[in-house]
Amino acid sequence: MGCCTGRCSLICLCALQLVSALERQIFDFLGFQWAPILGNFLHIIVVILGLFGTIQYRPRYIMVYTVWTALWVTWNVFIICFYLEVGGLSKDTDLMTFNISVHRSWWREHGPGCVRRVLPPSAHGMMDDYTYVSVTGCIVDFQYLEVIHSAVQILLSPEQVPRVSGAWNWKKSHLCHKHSTDCVHA
Repeated sequence: MGCCTGRCSLICLCALQLVSALERQIFDFLGFQWAPILGNFLHIIVVILGLFGTIQYRPRYIMVYTVWTALWVTWNVFIICFYLEVGGLSKDTDLMTFNISVHRSWWREHGPGCVRRVLPPSAHGMMDDYTYVSVTGCIVDFQYLEVIHSAVQILLSPEQVPRVSGAWNWKKSHLCHKHSTDCVHA
């Protein structure tokens, strides 16, 4: 039985991050969440860069990926705090849309089990073309789905990303720590 090297593990982790980020990007596009769309786009670019750096043995690319991973975890912690309304943050603000639209999370109206009813606006409070939406029966509230998405992103962010500062041995046959006893050198 073969053992997956650090390089192999990082490639698999990058692939999982890429699939997860693309899934999240789709739902953020559906909800016109412009701040997360921008963050996801940058994340996808850097994960591809990290994947390329791992495959092509480019330590600088992996260093960029490592720094970005710390920023990505911070961003996802912010999103969790935002949707759980920690510290004065409110999920009802237009912060995620850069205050350019009245859209909210796509999951708000389309979550699992949600029944969506479009109501015509009343005559007194008419707001141009906007209709009011009533959502009932959701199995999981939208903010918890957003928190789950961010938590998955944090869990997929490698805390054990190899440090390229010289403690790692880069050869074409493997990527392993110099002081590791379980690393098989080819």
